[in-house]
Amino acid sequence: MVVLRLKRMGRRHRPFYRLNAMDKRSPRDGRVIEALGWYDPVAPEDKQLNLNVERIDYWLSVGAQPSETVRSLLRRIDVDPTPGKKLASAD
Repeated sequence: MVVLRLKRMGRRHRPFYRLNAMDKRSPRDGRVIEALGWYDPVAPEDKQLNLNVERIDYWLSVGAQPSETVRSLLRRIDVDPTPGKKLASAD
């Protein structure tokens, strides 16, 4: 199963995270299928996130499961974090 989760980078007391599509069985900082962006919690609010929304939507559409932290980050940029195919609204 593919999961969307954060990979810790940076140094001690200065965290920096990369958002990745990974196999669920791989360790937190293990092998990555695809890099999808980054998150810098120490940066100013307007420069904390840089995410490839198009690829994140693709991975969610094929069933990738986001972690709880990734789910909250996706809500911050108004992306629906529920996995599975998105149905078009009947307007």
